[in-house]
Amino acid sequence: MAAFPVPPPARSGAAEPAAGTTLWAVIEGHDSDERLRRMEALTDTSLSQLDPDDMLDELLDRTRRVLGMDTAAVLLVDVHARQLVATAARGLEEEVRQGFRLSVGRGFAGRVAAEKRPVALNDVKPGDVANPLLLRAGIRSLLGVPMFGAGEVIGVLHVGCRSPRTFTADDIRLLQVAADRAGVAAQARATTIDRTAALALQRSLLPSQPPDPPGVDIAARYVPGHDAGVGGDWYDVFSLPAGGLGIVVGDVSGHGLAAAVVMGRLRSALRAYTLVTDNPAQALSMLDRKVHHFEAGSLATVLYATISPDRTTMQISLAGHLRPMLALPGQDAVIPDIPVDPPLGLAGHHPARRHTEIAFPPGAVLVCYTDGLVERRHEIIDTGIERLRKAIIAAPAEQVCATAMSALAEERPADDIAMLAIRNTAG
Repeated sequence: MAAFPVPPPARSGAAEPAAGTTLWAVIEGHDSDERLRRMEALTDTSLSQLDPDDMLDELLDRTRRVLGMDTAAVLLVDVHARQLVATAARGLEEEVRQGFRLSVGRGFAGRVAAEKRPVALNDVKPGDVANPLLLRAGIRSLLGVPMFGAGEVIGVLHVGCRSPRTFTADDIRLLQVAADRAGVAAQARATTIDRTAALALQRSLLPSQPPDPPGVDIAARYVPGHDAGVGGDWYDVFSLPAGGLGIVVGDVSGHGLAAAVVMGRLRSALRAYTLVTDNPAQALSMLDRKVHHFEAGSLATVLYATISPDRTTMQISLAGHLRPMLALPGQDAVIPDIPVDPPLGLAGHHPARRHTEIAFPPGAVLVCYTDGLVERRHEIIDTGIERLRKAIIAAPAEQVCATAMSALAEERPADDIAMLAIRNTAG
């Protein structure tokens, strides 16, 4: 059994490669043309046009061919379990179908991940590997290299041969090149999975249809961001114990599954606090303490409003959130003068949170939203806010949402958009 470190990219005293010939920096020996073809097979730009799973499969096929191997496999690190998980394979497909897992540090692949360097087994013995499928497949020689992402080991790429083989420094270089490409595909795959999970979580927490309480007409929109990925925007509408109505629009900082999880926690916690107090400012103060204690490092802006049981007034508290807009019949929409308190989770001591009571007469429409609706690159946010204000009229809630989205929402918004329109139909 032998372990080989990655050789230096060039021999001492070797001439520096000319600009534009970086592939040659890792190619040594007399068979440079053949080695270049092998290298190009692994670095072909067409690979990047495939989706991550297809890219991994194609890369493993090419790796087997250029190295003359019988098997190739990628195992990715599950950071929570500290295990390697079989994710893609050629010649060892059963490993993936069985969902094979291996603790970091155990077996051949586990050793590669733990030592963070290439490992070669020129003559595999039963005690060298933990996966019985390798022995069952008759693998006699193994070469594995770590896959890195952001400086950390994210997986292992290994190849196997059914006959004894002595691996060369060039074999190791080529496999490390393949591992670098596989690492890019693995990270893209993780991003896709993260986005899918975040969107599924977010949609499960948003009402599929706004509720239909008496005295109000409600419509909503949610559009996930395209550039930054799904974030922590949400809206919520629920009945209060005393007969009033709770209205929430919030935005957790960050994107991806982590932001969506925090959003879900804040949504549930705020609902619980509304059973304790009817005061929206007090409810947000309790939520702020929760963020500081359990979600340290997170920031969120929240608008929380309560509409009175008779639907004539509402109390609104803002935690760093954009002010809502109010349109009365026959009048232009206005932005009520409501003080904005600090976002949730902001460090330091802050004054007590405040709430403001405003009239909510029959026919009036309140519009609450997150910044994704009005914020644009290369434009101050006030421009988008004014554009939205001009688009809002006192009309049925669904019409208000449709008009606002048509006037402001991009086909592929850079950030999440959450929007809620509530119209008073009482009286």
